Amino acid sequence: MTLLLDDTIVALASAPGVGGRGIVRVSGSDVRRVLEQHFTPGDAERWTKATRAERHVGEWRLAADVPWNDAPFQNGLRLPVDVALWPTKRSYTGQPLAELHLVGSPTLLEAMLTQLCRSGCRAARPGEFTLRAFLAGRLDLLQAEAVLGVIDAADHVELEQALQQLAGGISQQMGTLRAELLDLLADLEAGLDFVDEDIEFVSREQLLSRVTMAQQTISELCDQASRRLQSSSRPSVVLAGLPNAGKSTLLNALTGRSTALVSEVSGTTRDYLRVPLDRDDLHVDLIDTAGWDSKTSGIEAVAQQRRHEQWQQADLIAWCSDLSAGSARDEQLFAELRDEERPVVWVGTKADRVPVAWTPSFECPEVGVRATVSARDGRGLDELCALLAIRLSAESHGRRQWIGMTAARCQNSLLAARDALGQTLEAASLGLSDDLVIVELRDVLEHLGHIVGAVYTDDVLDRVFSRFCIGK
Repeated sequence: MTLLLDDTIVALASAPGVGGRGIVRVSGSDVRRVLEQHFTPGDAERWTKATRAERHVGEWRLAADVPWNDAPFQNGLRLPVDVALWPTKRSYTGQPLAELHLVGSPTLLEAMLTQLCRSGCRAARPGEFTLRAFLAGRLDLLQAEAVLGVIDAADHVELEQALQQLAGGISQQMGTLRAELLDLLADLEAGLDFVDEDIEFVSREQLLSRVTMAQQTISELCDQASRRLQSSSRPSVVLAGLPNAGKSTLLNALTGRSTALVSEVSGTTRDYLRVPLDRDDLHVDLIDTAGWDSKTSGIEAVAQQRRHEQWQQADLIAWCSDLSAGSARDEQLFAELRDEERPVVWVGTKADRVPVAWTPSFECPEVGVRATVSARDGRGLDELCALLAIRLSAESHGRRQWIGMTAARCQNSLLAARDALGQTLEAASLGLSDDLVIVELRDVLEHLGHIVGAVYTDDVLDRVFSRFCIGK
């Protein structure tokens, strides 16, 4: 990729086709000069003296020789245009930038683009506006990818993930981690300068503690990226519990169709079943799994292994307890699940079979993590869906911040950074010299730099920004 940052670029920034309003975006050092060839502002003095972002109302002169119509007016055409002007570098691209808003006629928009290209602009390449924002330091590479994630989002879940990443959720975590490691590197290198004077800037205990904390953070980020690659774009809710707890019946009741096989015989479900659930504000993949069983051989063991795999990838686990058969074993397993800090809610099933719903003896300190339902008469199903939506929204802030393309690009760098941190910790634990620890630490920072874009190559930028549409 050849980076031509001094050119003034132009592109259509609104969606193709007819609309109430179309937007043409221009960025570069010559923005004002190019626009003044064709734009007459209503307040000329205000336009000339503009030093900050402002909206200017005026008229655009479309010349007669611009092929905007099969039979253009002899003297050209004058169009009402609003110009949002950022005259300094305090813009999205870090350059003077303007957005021209006019009637959304494809013919007129194309004519304006033609006229601007004749006047000194160059047609922008895919993603070039966001690329300039990245190179100007307005966005890091994670946020730049999030821009494309917002554009390409297929549903509200993907949109929320992309907006979280664009807002800097992952960037803030990564920035804090890099800053802490850079401070540690500075302390170690400063100590080398005063090694003959026996001045210690960071003790061995402090070194081990700071590297261990960084390793925990990078491991969490690796897990987040891995879960994002393994899961679909929709959150997954796993129905879990003892055999014959009513999980399959509940799945059928929630989805409104008899997808899962239901029987009074314990252990009917041997494999997991994934069904999309769209009900009110809840849009998830609902997964029915085999009931908890202690058997470790045969087909039951395979069922337990597949159940465990789904649990590990789940965004939320709904633990189903039969209200008509409360047991100490049920309470014990749910308590163990909560001790693992898995996102979980407790669901009491078969409420129609008991006059007074049984509640477990253990305490649930979280507010609103219980629900009582009856799949037969529909009691509590709407309340359960509302509870699941609330819990998923809370969990998404910390567990699903990566959008797919970022997770795919960054996974290798994250794993390499985690391995390098392991080497750093090992060198520090063995009491090796700070020189060796510094070498490993620099390796970690290089891998993290690739993720946020502090270290990049033209090939990396080409792979990221070539996927953008023109005008973004």
